[in-house]
Amino acid sequence: MISVLRTEKLCKSFSNGATQQHVIKNLDLEIMEGDFTVIMGASGSGKSTLLYALSGMDKPTLGKVFFGDTEISDYTNDQLAVFRRKNCGFVFQSIYLLENQSVLDNVLTGAFTVQKNSTELIRRVKELLAKVGIDEEMQKKYPNQLSGGEAQRVGIVRAVINEPKILFADEPTGSLNSASGRDVLDIFTGVHENGQSIVIVTHDIKTALRGTRVIYLRDGKVVGEHRMAKYGGATKERREKLTAFLDEMGW
Repeated sequence: MISVLRTEKLCKSFSNGATQQHVIKNLDLEIMEGDFTVIMGASGSGKSTLLYALSGMDKPTLGKVFFGDTEISDYTNDQLAVFRRKNCGFVFQSIYLLENQSVLDNVLTGAFTVQKNSTELIRRVKELLAKVGIDEEMQKKYPNQLSGGEAQRVGIVRAVINEPKILFADEPTGSLNSASGRDVLDIFTGVHENGQSIVIVTHDIKTALRGTRVIYLRDGKVVGEHRMAKYGGATKERREKLTAFLDEMGW
């Protein structure tokens, strides 16, 4: 397997008055191409902080982050912005769609910054939106006319339209009901089956079951890892093994 991302002695601290809060501590981690990596841990364990450091959304205090063989932890903010645009897709719990643009234009706006063949791009966007249940009539709507699940599906299409090397997600089903959450997870599973590398932060065991690798953080350190085969359904055996691992970790 090929390494997509890796860290060396990664540290992230925040100032709190006269004290320093050490959130990530000397963390070594490797993300492999084609993996569906799930990051879990108690609140305050450093999950989202790690996600932001891996994706270039935040710089580490110490240590290094490599994308392939290239160190990105010493990039300038402008270089990181270019890196993210070319290589990363992002899906968050809060769905940041532009309220004054239609569904179709929301996806196209981000895509045009990387791709210039407008005719082919529009075709691809419409095709991908249709695949996740956003038909042509819905593509004309504005974000405030969508349900939470529909908006998150649009957000995922926007995140993958530029074929990123890696897709990051932070609690992508956290604000959705169970049916919409399941639909969104099905989309993540589908893009993973097509070879997409994914890193997701979650508290949700239903989300974790979709992964091929679960990383457990405690106090900014990786304290456990659980490997699974590609998702073929939430079987009893799969759930029991993951639950046993999480129980061992103190989840």
